[in-house]
Amino acid sequence: MSSTFEPVDNNTLKAIKKKFGDAVLEAGLDKGDLVAIVSPGKIHDIIVFLRDSPELDFKMLIDLFVVDYMPRKPRFEVVYHLHCLPRNERIRLRVQLDEKKCEVDTITDLYSVANWLEREAWDMFGVVFKGHPNLKRLLMYEPFEGHPLRRDYPINKRQPLIGPKN
Repeated sequence: MSSTFEPVDNNTLKAIKKKFGDAVLEAGLDKGDLVAIVSPGKIHDIIVFLRDSPELDFKMLIDLFVVDYMPRKPRFEVVYHLHCLPRNERIRLRVQLDEKKCEVDTITDLYSVANWLEREAWDMFGVVFKGHPNLKRLLMYEPFEGHPLRRDYPINKRQPLIGPKN
């Protein structure tokens, strides 16, 4: 795999590459931020390492979202933006997911804000966050069928109607 990122000599990227080896598929600098594409099965461990290592100290989850790259394979990416306040350093972790196995471990045990962010990602794109304490609709109503931000979601799809409660 040829790198799409600008090479950078950075202690954070060196540390995660050293500790997780082949689980870091690609890393470098992109649009001014550190970025690493990592194995889906290791995302939880990598985030624990980034958060809990005193020398790394990524205590803040800024955002978590999904991108649908249809028709690319793998189709989906879950993107995590973490921030280290003392060094004012950001890192973007990307996990690529196939449409057929569209799941990744939850990080709600690491950052409480991930609860809502993961629910939104599931609601809009259908990514399952294994171990999430309450993975249910957040923006759409419960009987809604499908995930409306998927690129192949039919724009004219009729949804179940919600009637008044008696």
